[in-house]
Order: sequence, then structure tokens, then C-alpha cells
Amino acid sequence: MTSFYDEVEIEDMDYDEETKAYYYPCPCGDKFEITEEELRDGEEIARCPSCSLIIRVIYDPEEFGCGSEDGDTLDLASLSITVSA
Repeated sequence: MTSFYDEVEIEDMDYDEETKAYYYPCPCGDKFEITEEELRDGEEIARCPSCSLIIRVIYDPEEFGCGSEDGDTLDLASLSITVSA
């Protein structure tokens, strides 16, 4: 089981347009960080580059198009699979 220092809502994090990453102050003096790309990939753990602490980022995956490169989701119910012997 992973032990988080804290759980933080993404709205409480600072966004940097240049790096396309979200930041949150770490008690060590540095900042936790997680990138937009990591969020799109479904990642929810922001790491501090200076210490071993991690936080869980609370966010709506649909806002970041999780599941595919272009932001579309895959409807598994609409797929059909044919198996032939």
C-alpha cells in the first residue's frame, strides 16, 4: 500500500503554462509536480524531486482526455470480437 503525504485537489495546485505541469508546495521547500501528459495517462501521483514524499492528486480524468491520445474515449460495449478456428 502506498502512503501519501497528502491528497490534494488539482484546483489547489499551481499550473505552469510553459512546462504544462501542476505544482504544489512540499514541506521540504521544493514542490510536488505532475505534468498534463501524466494526468492524461491516468497518473494521480505527484512527486517531489528533492525528497521521497508523494501526494495523490484528485482530479476528473475526463477533463484530461484519459484513455486516448486525442481525448476520445473508447466505448468497449460497441466493439465486437470475432474468433475463428
